Amino acid sequence: MTVYLDYQSSKPVDPRVVNAMNPYFNETFGNPSSLHSAGDKATEALDKSRSKIAGLIKAESDEIIFTSGATESNNLALIGYALKNKGKGEYIIISETEHISIHNTAKFLMKSGFEVSKVPVDHYGQVHLNKIRERLTDDTLLVSIGYASNEVGTVQPIKEIGRLCRERGIAFHTDAVAAEGLLSLDVNKDFVDLMTLSSNDIYGPKGLGVLYVRKGIKLMPQIIGGGQENGIRSGTENLPAIAGMARAAEIVMQEREQEAKKLQSFRDRLIKEILENIPRSFLNGHPEKRLPNNAHFRFDGIEGESLLLSLNDKEIAVSTGSACSSKTLEPSHTLIAMGLLHEEAHGSLELSIGRFTKESDIDSVIKALPEVVDRLRKLSPIY
Repeated sequence: MTVYLDYQSSKPVDPRVVNAMNPYFNETFGNPSSLHSAGDKATEALDKSRSKIAGLIKAESDEIIFTSGATESNNLALIGYALKNKGKGEYIIISETEHISIHNTAKFLMKSGFEVSKVPVDHYGQVHLNKIRERLTDDTLLVSIGYASNEVGTVQPIKEIGRLCRERGIAFHTDAVAAEGLLSLDVNKDFVDLMTLSSNDIYGPKGLGVLYVRKGIKLMPQIIGGGQENGIRSGTENLPAIAGMARAAEIVMQEREQEAKKLQSFRDRLIKEILENIPRSFLNGHPEKRLPNNAHFRFDGIEGESLLLSLNDKEIAVSTGSACSSKTLEPSHTLIAMGLLHEEAHGSLELSIGRFTKESDIDSVIKALPEVVDRLRKLSPIY
């Protein structure tokens, strides 16, 4: 693939991360639970890695729990907290634009006797604080709002939501996968009790996630076994991946600000050129409060899938929305929640930029997209 602009669905592993992982496959390969020197070395590496990852979000190292990925972390946060603290309440609040793993976990909790309320968003995909405040009751147990949309890039007012929950004594969880590596995250300043992170979303290996659990927050384990991860998530730790994520976190802390400026420059150029050169094209998501790597559009009269396939023929990889829900033909629930009609939602295209994007990649998309849109519209019976 010549041009890759689908960084939101999957990122390559940074070569520096691969180098950091290599020793843990056949040199420091012991089990951290083993009571011998090889196990001691593994434990030391595990502790150092946990501390580095904690630094990414300004947490304490013993507040970091390793999982198999963001989906498991979201399950552990919502189900684990709800079941462990059911006596405090049975009412849970999420937004209409949460990741599909949050929505489906919420459905499970509803079948388990909990009540779930979905807060609406405005036409930019942003949750308003008063909409959450209106839904808070004495029975509210947990609020879960994603830090930013993995589809349209809109950033939520996390600090304000977190403060509101802290004032009411309600636990607050945020899925920060879309924002990590791009925005400065601080669980203390944002009043966060539970935070989901993903290794691959900071150019680490796939198959590893993190759940930040503030001290004092109690969860019911969802995987039972030998009691690893403070008894919250059993299973032998994936030390090569953990070491890789730790190195990826170090790189983010060193390079994030400079990288975000580059990505924002590419993003702004894409938005400007596409809106100016393609008639009846529109930007989805907030025009200012959005991730620096996200440019999400809709085009009248054509389908996003046709756009994706046509660009793929030109060796340009893009997306029409969340890869985690791409197996369904239904339009994006995020775009529908933002007020788009079904045909408008079907005509959307997501361009997500990343660490290894080049200026020439942006040039290629700006050149190819108007031609593709024009050709598809000429074939469209509805344009």
